[in-house]
Amino acid sequence: MTNQVDGTRAVILAAGRGTRMRAPDETVSLTPEQEAMADRGLKMLVPIHGRPFLAYVLHELAEAGFRDVCLVVGPGPEDPVRTAVEAMGLERLRATFAPQPEPRGSAHALLMAEDATAGAPFIVINADNIYSASALRAMRELGEPGLAGYDADALVARSNVVPEQVRAFALIEVADGYMTGIVEKPDPDTAARLGDAPVSMTLWRFDPSIFDACRDIRPSERGELELADAVSLAMARGTRFRVVPVEEGVLDISRRTDIPDVERWLEGVEPRP
Repeated sequence: MTNQVDGTRAVILAAGRGTRMRAPDETVSLTPEQEAMADRGLKMLVPIHGRPFLAYVLHELAEAGFRDVCLVVGPGPEDPVRTAVEAMGLERLRATFAPQPEPRGSAHALLMAEDATAGAPFIVINADNIYSASALRAMRELGEPGLAGYDADALVARSNVVPEQVRAFALIEVADGYMTGIVEKPDPDTAARLGDAPVSMTLWRFDPSIFDACRDIRPSERGELELADAVSLAMARGTRFRVVPVEEGVLDISRRTDIPDVERWLEGVEPRP
């Protein structure tokens, strides 16, 4: 891939297993095509107005000025995400693919994209979230490692995220504009203590030092190499992460019940990645 003018690229973590999406739900009515993708756990490929959810994710990246993206996908040349992206006929983005041989966690997934970043800064996002072009552009132009800190009330008001979900999201501890800690799945007492702390929606900007941290961490209690642990190690080694305040929504497609809500939010949007 060629360098972008500002030296940043986008890495999309798209090798997830979609466990929650696979779970049946009789309360929601889906099309046969949507059911088929949901049954396979391919949440990023669920059709929304006839286009894969991922097409909208890529569209916002293109709108934000990104031109090069690397998608971390499952193993094999016939991975369904890779096949879907290659069939999109990308107009504004150049895509490469980094296969993850086995699901060993988000930090391990990111390591698969190291060669594609070619020593340049880059952003990382999830394939099952649509971030706005303005938030993505802010991270592209940041000029240092950082993450987007979302306002909880804005998340609920401007997307399909509901209050119950927000209470389970990671909260960012901030001092003088920089992250001092991040609390995954905070308990009620911790959430009360942190008050209106910004929420992490996994929109990061990294420099190449994150890869050494990903290599050096140990598996979590779940037996996976977690990106949050790599970030903590990077901070211990001196990396500072600027928190960029964002008062916007993020469309999330984790469960079958999210699909009709996402369709309503994307009514009339024609993705052009």
